Amino acid sequence: MTGIVKEIYISETGAQPCIQSSAQVEANKGVVGDRYYKGGGTFSEKLLGNRKSEITFIASEEIDQFNASQNETLGYGDVRRNIVTQGIQLKDLIGKEFSIGQARFLGIEHCQPCSHLAATVNQKVLPHLAHTGLRAAILESGEIKVGQEIASK
Repeated sequence: MTGIVKEIYISETGAQPCIQSSAQVEANKGVVGDRYYKGGGTFSEKLLGNRKSEITFIASEEIDQFNASQNETLGYGDVRRNIVTQGIQLKDLIGKEFSIGQARFLGIEHCQPCSHLAATVNQKVLPHLAHTGLRAAILESGEIKVGQEIASK
């Protein structure tokens, strides 16, 4: 099972996500420069010491389907996930190891849209994007780049 990294986003605390061509990921910590890496995300205190705050993924196809079915124009960065993928079923990565370049990850659970995201972006994300994202732990540090293959074992 393979896919690609379509887009990468990093967000400072309280700021809009910024698109990146690459990002450094640090094992047991997160995406370097991101709000959760720095402990400044909305749920940082709640998730302190929890590996599921290290990195998040969402499939571009899910956002495209949401936009088409809801007549919306939600951008990939609007959903505030770090990595936008293409061509891979993220739900199939739960409980599995996968890699992007030298970096290795473990899929932990779905990354559900929350009421905070719904209030700041679009109320429709709660029912329509449920069970679409992925929270993962970073097992091995590395650089990830747009266009790289996502490969699962």
